[in-house]
Amino acid sequence: MSTSVSNLPAPTGGTEVTRFNALKHGVLSRYTVLPWEDAEEYRSLVISLTAEYTPNGPTEEHLVEELAGILWRKRRLRLAEAAAHRRGLEATLKPYKETAKAALVHESGATSETATDAVRTTESETEEDLADVAADEAMTRRALELLNSRLNDAYEAALARLREDTRGWWADELAREPTELGEDEVPATADVEGLRRFIERDVLTWFEKRKQEISRRPLIRGQAFGEALDPDKLERLGRYEVHLDRKLERTLSMLLRLKDLKHGRGEP
Repeated sequence: MSTSVSNLPAPTGGTEVTRFNALKHGVLSRYTVLPWEDAEEYRSLVISLTAEYTPNGPTEEHLVEELAGILWRKRRLRLAEAAAHRRGLEATLKPYKETAKAALVHESGATSETATDAVRTTESETEEDLADVAADEAMTRRALELLNSRLNDAYEAALARLREDTRGWWADELAREPTELGEDEVPATADVEGLRRFIERDVLTWFEKRKQEISRRPLIRGQAFGEALDPDKLERLGRYEVHLDRKLERTLSMLLRLKDLKHGRGEP
């Protein structure tokens, strides 16, 4: 039983229907689009090729249909290449500590930034994170200036200046039991000296560490993408693409030669 592109969902619009139905002898289109692929996108491709080459007769129609199938497979090849990169990246991110360590081998100091965070965060999000840290640090340093001033209510004024999450951190420090403290730690006290010590020892140190982590994201991301590369798999995909390119060239050459021959015989 013969098949044709009419097995795909019918498009709307008289001109597109006429052009698409020109491939009335197509026998491959029914099997070209896989169930999870976009049939309308394939239909648009066939319509464009039909409009470009205006096939006349079953042989030309078949060659145009063959062109559509080759281009569709090249599209599928791009998806396969992206999938291979994602699979490799997934394997790379499992031992993310080693990836981050390798990326930062030339730098001193440890980092708690994970390769997963570095890969998933966009450049604009990284800029926003840096701006957020800078704004938070500016508020905190203003609070520290108030603590070093001669204001009678310096503690209350400084506490109000801190951002809400920093105040929450300070409240947690005040609530810690003596048994939870390390050997070198002293209990937090709700006064100027206690808040100043907390800001200088913990908060400002956290800002510096956080800024380093964010600034290292591009380096870690580059390392992760590099490790995710699977040369063997990409080489196989590349060989298949070369095969498709050659097939595309041969098919297009056959189509154009056939049209020239018909034109030379005076056929319409």
